[in-house]
Amino acid sequence: MAEFLDGVRSSARRVDRSPQLVGLVRRARRVLPGDQGFGDPLSVAGDGGARAVARVAERVFPDSTGASREAGFAALQVWQAVREWSGRGEGDAEVTLVFTDLVSFSTWALGAGDEATLRLLRAVAGAVEPEIVARGGRVVKRMGDGLLADFRSPERALEAVVAARAALAGVEVDGYRPVVRVGIHSGHPRRMGDDWLGVDVNIAARMMEAGRDGNVVISEAVRDMLDPLWLQDQDLRLKEHRRFFLHRARGVPEDLRMFRVEGA
Repeated sequence: MAEFLDGVRSSARRVDRSPQLVGLVRRARRVLPGDQGFGDPLSVAGDGGARAVARVAERVFPDSTGASREAGFAALQVWQAVREWSGRGEGDAEVTLVFTDLVSFSTWALGAGDEATLRLLRAVAGAVEPEIVARGGRVVKRMGDGLLADFRSPERALEAVVAARAALAGVEVDGYRPVVRVGIHSGHPRRMGDDWLGVDVNIAARMMEAGRDGNVVISEAVRDMLDPLWLQDQDLRLKEHRRFFLHRARGVPEDLRMFRVEGA
């Protein structure tokens, strides 16, 4: 009996690994709704029912060449797509991305040492991140002395930035008072797990780079979405920013315009 069961399992494995069957399932995934690459480490990172099940499935189906694994991820791919369509996922909603970075941080940290640098980063996080969360934002990832956050509206993003910069004014470590430069852009980036990818992410990062010595810089897309009366109520003013020649930067449109937020 044991030999019979071993034979059945061996035959099942051979069928599951059949190149023809695996190829058939992979071709089917290309025409199914959703991300046909769903199941790789990038796509299943972060929260969400389909992503959590996919991480379990990766352990259940460790053989990356099996048709059963591909079929399982095909089902999860469709499930994730349905969640997007029904409004329980990210869908095609407009997302406002915020990049931050500390001015002259690397130079200061080189002389300050690790202990002082860690104290500063903790103090900065304690000042900045609560303001983001309080306004419905999400810290997507931390990158040394900066971070990427996302919001559902540019107004909420700008409110969070103004509040975070005010809170940061009270931070000082070993004579260094951190100054943050900020870039904000709204668009439709590609969601990959817990992160965002695409041109819109590049644009947001370029806005931050254009901030140079501590400015808040927004893209034309954000400018167009902001109500002038709301800006007036917030005592904020926009001025076209030309210091940084973004048309020379790779990964962003050549005709990209940006604006400095004064009063932030």
